[in-house]
Amino acid sequence: MNCLKSINLHKEYGKQWIRFISCLTGLLAFVFMYVPATIIHGGNQVNESGVFYLIIALIFLLPLHSFVHKLPLLMVKKKNSTKNIKKKSKRITNRYPHIQLSKMHFLLVALAPTIIVTIPGILASFLIPEFYVFILIFTSIHIGITFIDFIYIFHIARAPKEAFVENGNEGFHILLKASN
Repeated sequence: MNCLKSINLHKEYGKQWIRFISCLTGLLAFVFMYVPATIIHGGNQVNESGVFYLIIALIFLLPLHSFVHKLPLLMVKKKNSTKNIKKKSKRITNRYPHIQLSKMHFLLVALAPTIIVTIPGILASFLIPEFYVFILIFTSIHIGITFIDFIYIFHIARAPKEAFVENGNEGFHILLKASN
């Protein structure tokens, strides 16, 4: 395999920029979704017990997001192993699997949280008027988290169709089979 491109977002963009844009994306998503939801729901009363459910949902948001990244691999029965990285006595589990995936499989893995969590969250905010504000907050935070996934999708989508993607210690590597 030949490495076509290595993608390390922390070196390319910087951690602070990525965090800032993720927060800004989540905030803008809330603003743009809140206005139409409020117009649709009109004067409906918001159930205050939704704060408790929101806190519980936010506690499980990152593990849910990581699991949903792995779900497509479980469905196609690919072995997936995650790498536990120890930094400053905190155990961090990397969200992406440490295996080679085809371009299409990688795109499916990267889009899975958007398809499985964000889209139903948006729909639920319009269908459940008592909790729509809390569902929108949860969905907006998740949109902010998935921002980095869309940066990866942007880079991987421009790779050739026959490319493979591998998650390394320094980011992602787009690989092509060596021509003989």
